Amino acid sequence: MSETRLLRIQEFRNQNGLIEEYDLMAASTDLDEIEEVNANCILMVNLQQASSFGTQTDSTPVYDSDRSAE
Repeated sequence: MSETRLLRIQEFRNQNGLIEEYDLMAASTDLDEIEEVNANCILMVNLQQASSFGTQTDSTPVYDSDRSAE
């Protein structure tokens, strides 16, 4: 094989390595975004549960000083 051909093959391999590295970086960014969305969804569910928890308790009637219920 000629030296020029070997250099072209090596250059092609280097370009493929860069493409693979870019793909991994893009996948990592996508994964970070997915994890952030999941965390936000969990937070929203927890907030909804916390806000509805206070409204679902059995409340006893509140009485005025004359014992009439409010």
